[in-house]
Amino acid sequence: MGNFTMKPETAANPARLEYDSATSTLHCLGAWTLYGISQLEQTLPLSQPHPPVQAVDASGITQMDTGGAWLLQRLIADLEQQTRPIPCKGLGQEQQKLLRLIQVSSTSQRLTTASPPGILERIGRLTWAHVEEALSFLAFIGETLLYFLRSMTHPSRIRWRPFLSNLQTAGINALPIVGLLIFLVGVVLAYQGGIQLRTYGANIFIVELVTLTMVRELAPLMAAIIIAGRTGSAFTAQIGTMQVTEEIDALRTLGIPPMEQLVLPKIFALVLALPLLTVFADMVGIFGGMVMSQALLEVEFQEFAQRIPEVVPLSSFVIGVGKAPVFAVIIATVGCYQGFRVGGGAESVGRHTTTSVVQAIFLVIIADAAFSILFSWLGI
Repeated sequence: MGNFTMKPETAANPARLEYDSATSTLHCLGAWTLYGISQLEQTLPLSQPHPPVQAVDASGITQMDTGGAWLLQRLIADLEQQTRPIPCKGLGQEQQKLLRLIQVSSTSQRLTTASPPGILERIGRLTWAHVEEALSFLAFIGETLLYFLRSMTHPSRIRWRPFLSNLQTAGINALPIVGLLIFLVGVVLAYQGGIQLRTYGANIFIVELVTLTMVRELAPLMAAIIIAGRTGSAFTAQIGTMQVTEEIDALRTLGIPPMEQLVLPKIFALVLALPLLTVFADMVGIFGGMVMSQALLEVEFQEFAQRIPEVVPLSSFVIGVGKAPVFAVIIATVGCYQGFRVGGGAESVGRHTTTSVVQAIFLVIIADAAFSILFSWLGI
């Protein structure tokens, strides 16, 4: 460790305390600076008994900086814990401002740590935070819609290279994980339903159970959830990292709107990719059901495939695929929005990425429930 050297003016006149028993006054003397308080600081707080102090006289302080003001405030606080409030006199105008600043900061910190907000206050703060985020999200949707309309009226403004790159990332590269998971879902669905149907000798009705459920509900919903966890989080991480590294500010400086360069290509790509992934999920999920049906219920592939056109109306297929673009808009919009909300560093990127996945899945399920209610009301 290096040697600690005091400044000459503080070494000769360090901070010290003198007690006047006639007036019960504690006199502060010397240079109350970072260098001058080193010896005095070791004697505080005043935990041991001491003569009664009625006032603190700081007129003998020759110099005072933030460290000295903090120690003086600490001294007064220690004295006031054992007696009534102690007046401090003799400080200059600038020294009084510095002491008040230290006192306000200490009081605020003490209130923050000592008195946590009550349950009603926490509920209010949480509610207001969600309201602010909802309003901010609506503003982001409005801005995205304006840029979308501008792109439709001026197709030359569409960034085709980012669009194709996002189409490959969100669509082609997602085929293996979507195919594997949906295949397993089809297997599980056929197994669970097949056990009950075999009990009643209704093995052939496994076709209706697997195909209708897969085409109308499970395939679009499961594909959207997988894409929300895979692609939506990637959108947030990409834009959030650019936000941290100030690349988005650089785009604005160059006159390139981030909405046109980053948001719209992602939305367009996902709107095109997710319906195609849904069709792929339909086929793979039904194939998984066919495999389990042959193994468990002895329903042959050919018999299963011949029965599909009879039990699955075209409207069910259209309904399932028609949900996908709505889910895609939700996932891409939430992912991009949370990316722009990133601020700070890597911790913020991780936090908003998690929030993006949770919000996207939540909104997708809400939208799917709304579709179910709407189709039930329409009778389709």
